[in-house]
Amino acid sequence: MTRRTQPGTSEFWQYARDFLHDYCPRTRRMSPKTIQAYRIGLEGFIVYLNSIGIPRRQISFDCFEKTVIKDYSTWMTTTRNYAPKTVDLRLTILKSFLKFAAWQDPTLMALHEAIRVVKPPKAPKKPVEHLDRAATTAILAAWADATAKARRNRMLLILLYDTAARVSELADATVADLHLAEPAFITLTGKGRKTRNMPIMEKTVQHLRAYLNEFHPSPSQNPSTPLFYSLRHGKPEALSTDSIASILNQAASLAQVAYPAIPDRVHCHLIRKTRAMDLYTDGVPLPLIMQMLGHESMSTTSTFYAFATMKMMTDAIEAANPQAISETPVWKEPAIIDALYSL
Repeated sequence: MTRRTQPGTSEFWQYARDFLHDYCPRTRRMSPKTIQAYRIGLEGFIVYLNSIGIPRRQISFDCFEKTVIKDYSTWMTTTRNYAPKTVDLRLTILKSFLKFAAWQDPTLMALHEAIRVVKPPKAPKKPVEHLDRAATTAILAAWADATAKARRNRMLLILLYDTAARVSELADATVADLHLAEPAFITLTGKGRKTRNMPIMEKTVQHLRAYLNEFHPSPSQNPSTPLFYSLRHGKPEALSTDSIASILNQAASLAQVAYPAIPDRVHCHLIRKTRAMDLYTDGVPLPLIMQMLGHESMSTTSTFYAFATMKMMTDAIEAANPQAISETPVWKEPAIIDALYSL
């Protein structure tokens, strides 16, 4: 590596602290979890440098040369066996940090430009994981007991699916976030404290009105009261994301009895992906789905759901000219599907 005199070791550590403690939370308005991911990402690069004989006290911006970053990418893939998405995230974090540092010191701009072209290994494309409609229906109806807790849990899962919300967004939702007058919607607060309004379907509105009558009956109640809560010492306390995940897992286990095809592991993000895929296959345009999911980049959404297009195109052709297709398309055969989804 070519040694530079400025900025040195102390400058690197100062910029790293400013990046994590000032720029990320204040300028980028990142959530604590995202900042933690960035901290872990930077620490991962430091661990790599330690492994090749560079101790912490000697780390400087010399370590960000293009050849080092390429070797780091290879190390993550071959030595640590990180998934391509993880490698991509770690490289993105380094690029973001170096871009910030270049703003502070223009002499670092060349380093930033050099590592911009470093690409992570390509991830094999796979069909998006999602539940079929029968599985979704079984899970949403699983909490069938005639208890207040079951009614709360059923309402929670219905809203989780209907809004395609992140689990953290639903955990943070308050009574004030609900707007049930037409057109009904809920305001969700997502990553970076960014808000978006999600429409609520009429059937869900009917469920919500009954839920509010039971769990939020007082008109003078504090509007900041958690929408979904449990009582602790007689006061409502918002359900944690772990509690919501547990409610979903229990529902999936109950639903498996009637519908064994439900996978053993059903997580909240799977419900979010399922709702998005259901909308997509029903013909909702990707730009609208992008807004609903809170994705900032169109590529995030389009890449995610690209595998639905083959079935959609075939179904559209069959609808337009059904007599021209007298046999099952060969790509629907299991062996052909396996081949399509291979490298």
